[in-house]
Amino acid sequence: MRGYRKVLIAVKGSKEVLTEGLRLASDERCWVTVVKVIPPNEGDLNLTGVKNIEDVLDSDGHKAISDLYDTARSEGALIKARLEQGGAHKKIIEVAEEERCDIIIMGAKRRTWMRKIFGDNVVEKVIRQAPCPVLVVGS
Repeated sequence: MRGYRKVLIAVKGSKEVLTEGLRLASDERCWVTVVKVIPPNEGDLNLTGVKNIEDVLDSDGHKAISDLYDTARSEGALIKARLEQGGAHKKIIEVAEEERCDIIIMGAKRRTWMRKIFGDNVVEKVIRQAPCPVLVVGS
């Protein structure tokens, strides 16, 4: 990974993508930003026993960010973590532009023929629209 100074690692749920991205970035002593995108809260959810759904979503988001920092700490890396809400590919591209990243690292699972036909693939959208190269690692 020669020549990259700012790296964006987009995580969904798998820690493997984060650890692999940190390993690759550590070779060059890059600035690392990690982004996790959660879907927007659309509509009113009426859950028994839950007074404020925003508090529930915020607590899950804070736990996700805490987990990212814990993983980075265990790998001996310093990161900047961002939790974004919205469409995954749009937010990943937006963060890459804001942070002026040189490369985006993200994970992809093997796709079945059914997902190829019906699924909308975030990785493909990011590759087509990203302002920088995208490195896809298996997760």
